[in-house]
Amino acid sequence: MIPRYSRPEMVKIWEPENKFRIWFEIEAHACDAQAELGVIPKEAAQAVWQRGKWEIDRIDEIERETKHDVIAFLTNLAEHVGDEARFVHQGMTSSDVLDTCLAVQLCQAADILLADIDALLAALERRAKEHKYTPCMGRSHGIHAEPTTFGLKLAGHYAEFARNRGRLLGAREEVATCAISGAVGTFANIDPRVEAHVAQRLGLRPEPVSTQVIPRDRHAAYFATLAVIASSVERLAVEIRHLQRTELREAEEYFSPGQKGSSAMPHKRNPVLTENLSGLARIVRGAVVPALENVALWHERDISHSSVERMIGPDATVTLDFALARATGVVEKLVVYPEAMQRNLDSLGGLHNSQRVLLALTQAGMSREDAYEAVQRCAMDAWEKGKDFQALLKSDKAVARHLDAAAIDAMFDLGYHTKHVDTIFKRVFPG
Repeated sequence: MIPRYSRPEMVKIWEPENKFRIWFEIEAHACDAQAELGVIPKEAAQAVWQRGKWEIDRIDEIERETKHDVIAFLTNLAEHVGDEARFVHQGMTSSDVLDTCLAVQLCQAADILLADIDALLAALERRAKEHKYTPCMGRSHGIHAEPTTFGLKLAGHYAEFARNRGRLLGAREEVATCAISGAVGTFANIDPRVEAHVAQRLGLRPEPVSTQVIPRDRHAAYFATLAVIASSVERLAVEIRHLQRTELREAEEYFSPGQKGSSAMPHKRNPVLTENLSGLARIVRGAVVPALENVALWHERDISHSSVERMIGPDATVTLDFALARATGVVEKLVVYPEAMQRNLDSLGGLHNSQRVLLALTQAGMSREDAYEAVQRCAMDAWEKGKDFQALLKSDKAVARHLDAAAIDAMFDLGYHTKHVDTIFKRVFPG
């Protein structure tokens, strides 16, 4: 995490103050449950809530000696609670605190990311409907294929982020589990009802089987989901980057007054925001392999996963939060040039109608092989020599035997390619 690519709300989730607050709530709720079961005095549980405090600097000081962060926290907590602190952490192990806390933090992060996706969806929907019938060239392999609309392009991205929202909801639900089960997860020294109470208070579910840790397949799925979302951000970014190329100039990032594109060339208007999004997506995807490797731990637990999660937890969520917000801003302010889109559509003289002519010839009686050869012959002549494709078709004897000039002219209607736009939009935006 660096400030340049961080937003305060997400950063706060990973700051020590929030972490220790969650640790405290885990311990305090556990004390409440223990008191209710008669394991510890109710006065002790009350004392934890009433006098429970901690200081980050003091915890760090104690940890420098103990080399154990949870013990350092409990020691500092005891300095405030007093004698009743001996009842804190009864029957628990450090992973009960650490894993349950991580679950809370990942849920908090997911809630912010879900709000980010909602904002991006709203921007995509507005711009898609704005350009629902704005014609542009569809490309495959970067080469002119057949016409589409700019609204359809954006609708496709909307549908993708809608799927991502569902994925993130599922990942949030899967990672939202609590473990308060003791040294190897057997509840030997703590009642399972304590776990259930803490889980309920923190908005989690008890982990069915928690060796000494919550199984890391849950976390792997979470970070994999973040990576998929990041890849969707990059797909949107790459599309805009391509459309902004000088040779196309169909759309571009908003270039604000006073903005500079190059230290050397004053004319430059570079797609710096979307290029940045491609780079940030790589960072988020970089968390996936370490998260997958965390799944295989020794026996009931080792801590090879711990250092990994202390890094990828903040880095992946903070980076994706920033990327989603930036993508939303890009879409909201995206400058679209319908005239350039139409100019590019017209630049090859109607070659994009080749499939329609091919199909018409087969319907008129030509074999598909002969029809393909005839249409391609005219298309390549137009492509290589800049001739008019429509005129070449009319003068081709093989074509003319099956289609008259009026029939060929009728096949160069742009509306033919966009007649089902409304049908597709109703699938994406049913409301």
